[in-house]
Order: sequence, then structure tokens, then C-alpha cells
Amino acid sequence: MGNTQGNAAEVAPVAGSDPKAPRTERGRRTLRKLLDAAAEEFGEKGFHEASVSSITRRAGVALGSFYTYFDSKDALFRALVADMSEKVRTSARSALHQGMGALEIERAALAAFLRFAAEHKEVYRIIDEAEFVDPASYREHYETIAARIHDRLRAGSASGAFRDGLGELEAWALMGMNVFVGLRYVVWGNAELTPEDVAAGVNRLLAEGIARR
Repeated sequence: MGNTQGNAAEVAPVAGSDPKAPRTERGRRTLRKLLDAAAEEFGEKGFHEASVSSITRRAGVALGSFYTYFDSKDALFRALVADMSEKVRTSARSALHQGMGALEIERAALAAFLRFAAEHKEVYRIIDEAEFVDPASYREHYETIAARIHDRLRAGSASGAFRDGLGELEAWALMGMNVFVGLRYVVWGNAELTPEDVAAGVNRLLAEGIARR
């Protein structure tokens, strides 16, 4: 899906070439504070009940400084969805290394995502709300993840580990499974199964299928 938090000054790309993107270390730290505070605020209250003034108080940033970085609460929400998407990507990527087999890659990527989601359960509420607050961001989030899975499936096919013909359909199906096992076993909770246990179970399903042999 390294460090899932990243350095305090690290900020994921925000909505393309944002003209308000900070150019100084101090500015990047302030933006990071705003994004982290927004994740807490939106995660607890939802988009409509969250307020810019509450977000800036959480961040310890002057209200007027907010508009140095964002034009509105909507703009901040879009940036937060992009930021969370990037964190999901880096959390998975940090778990992968040279020499892993195709199935091992899927297991490690899912386990890393589940660990990230366990630490940032608000990601589910925020991404779900994006479907209604900013449908374009919502769609981009899932299309980007599916594209990465699709690339991994093609690489697995090329290596001979996976069967030929795997494509977009299989990528979206695998992504859906990953999202919902995260919801069930991480967000809703299950003390008996760790993220590694869940990822191993999904990996067995990928390897063996469900049909009796």
C-alpha cells in the first residue's frame, strides 16, 4: 500500500498543479497540519458538519492562513482525498521489495493497506463521503487503485505466476474484496484476526479459488 505517516513536511500532490502549493518548508509543514486536522474533523463529523474554523483550531493555524492554501472547505476535501489516496499507495508500495512473487506481492500489499486502515479508520468515511461531495475524486481514487492492481496482475501473468487474460474486471473484483475485508476486519474490528491473517486468507482464495477440485 516505509512509514505510512511520512515526514511531517511531506505532502501528497494536491489536485494537479495547484497554484497554492507551498514552496517553503514552513509552508509544507502548515499544509500537512491542515490536512491532518481535516482528516480528523471530516472523519469525526462528516463533510457537512465539519467547519474550516474547527479545522484550523485543530491544526493550530490561524483562520486567515487557511486561505493561503485552499479556496474553500470543498477544495480542502478534494486535497484530502488525493492525500489519502497517495498514503494508501505509499503504504502498499513500502511493503514490496525485489524478489517477491506475484501472490506474495498481493498478500504484502493487502496486509500493508489493512495496517494503514487500522491506524486511519477515518479513510473509509472520507472516501465514502467523496462519492457525494466530490464524485470525480471518488472515482479517481478507485480507478487509480484498480489500475495499480491491473498492472500487478499483468506482471504476474507475464511471469507465469498468474493465468493469462487477467484484466480490468479481475482488478476491480480484487480491489472490491480488499476494500470490504478491510471494512469488516479492521474498521468494524475482529480481535482474533490480524491484518496479516486477513491478507493470508485472501491470498489463499486467490491461489486456490472456491471451486472444489
